[in-house]
Formats: sequence, C-alpha cells, structure tokens
Amino acid sequence: KFYSTGALFADWIAVRASLDDDPDATDASTPKAVAFVRRDTAGLTVVDDWDGMGQRTTASGTVTLDDIEVPDAAVVPYTPIFEAPTTYGAQAQLLHSAIDVGIATGALAEAVVQAGRARPHFEADVERAVDDPLLVQIAGEATVTVRAAQALLAEAGRAVDRARANPTAETTAAASIEVATAKVAATRAAVETANILFELGGTRSASGAANLSRYWRDARTHTLHDATRWKLQHIGRWTLSGTHPPRYGVL
Repeated sequence: KFYSTGALFADWIAVRASLDDDPDATDASTPKAVAFVRRDTAGLTVVDDWDGMGQRTTASGTVTLDDIEVPDAAVVPYTPIFEAPTTYGAQAQLLHSAIDVGIATGALAEAVVQAGRARPHFEADVERAVDDPLLVQIAGEATVTVRAAQALLAEAGRAVDRARANPTAETTAAASIEVATAKVAATRAAVETANILFELGGTRSASGAANLSRYWRDARTHTLHDATRWKLQHIGRWTLSGTHPPRYGVL
C-alpha cells in the first residue's frame, strides 16, 4: 500500500483485510477486518519512499505484504463496527479536520508576520503595507474564513460528544454531518489561507529560504485524504431530505 501513514515509525502495522475471496463481490459488500502485524514479521516490508510535496514528516512509506501470517488474536473484525450507530468515522474525520484548521490558523498567523515586513504598493499611498485598504480587506476575509472553520470544528466536537453519550441512529448521523461540514470548511480554510499568506506577504514571502510554501504544501496534501466533494453530497441530502449518511470510517 502506497502512503501508509506513520509506517516508518511504527512497531505495529494495521492492515485492512478482506474476508471474502469472491471475485464478483463489491468492495462495499465484502466483510472487512483489521490485522495488526508486527513490524518485524517475515514478509512485511516498509519502504522509505514517501516523497509527497507536503506532510513530509508523516513517514508514510509504502508497505508490501508477501505471504504474511497473522495469528487469530491479532485480527479484529472491522465491518461489525458499523452495524450499530457509531461515532467511529466522525471521530476519525474530526482529527483530520483539526489538522486542517491548525494549518489554516498557522498560515494566518504567519501571514500577519509577513504583512508587517512587506513593502506597501505605491498606489496605496501608505507608509506600511498593513495600512493598504486592499490588504486589509483580504486579511478580514481570511480571518472570517479561519474563524468560521474553528467554530465549526468546535461544534462538530460537541456533536461527537453528544453522540458518544447517547449513540442513536439520529445522534450519530447528526455528528457525522457536523464533522463533514467542519471538514469541508477546514479544507477550504487551509488551502485558501495558505495561499493568501503570499498575497499579504508580497514577493519576499516567496523566498525559498523562508519555506513558507510548507503551509500550502501540507494543506494541499492532507486535504486530499478524504474527498470533500462527497461529503457535500451527504450534507446536501441531509439538509434537503433528512437522509442519514452511510456508516463508514471516512464520514
């Protein structure tokens, strides 16, 4: 598997496994399990080949499996997790949303620093770049975007807490939708704010030595983890028809 997060640091590798050898079975209908495999197991190889443009320190190398044997005690059923109302997926996606909100928050803070160092555009007729009304407008828009993502993340966390305390079909579905909403907002905030950083910082902020592109590279790489376009589909169905989202680990 390519892009196995944290595999290079791990003592144990979690492997999603199919329990059905039927070649005509669909991925959605095939029962799954998770096998926990020791790093030193014969036939397991972790390759240090992660070369993503962002998230460089996640140690997400390729893992190859060659005739691996796993004891029954190390195999945990995965599909049954979703047979009853659960916050499993919502909790996982809340973590990813928080990472993206963190990138957006950091990028905005760095943008403020860079704007303070930037030279004003001559047409603004101001002594400091931070007094340029057009940059002020951009900063205001970015602040609203980031603060909105922060607020939605907090609300999603509260929804997950409520669902964990009372896990019904309705509460867990609502938690998944709240988290999906937060993830969409976080994705937009991270990518947009990491780009705005350079608008506020000007040409000097594009210096390779400053390495400010790491905000955008990390945001763009991490936000590919789960497609927000499908989250919007589930959010829209919930809004228009009250349709519960599917139960799985990415919503």
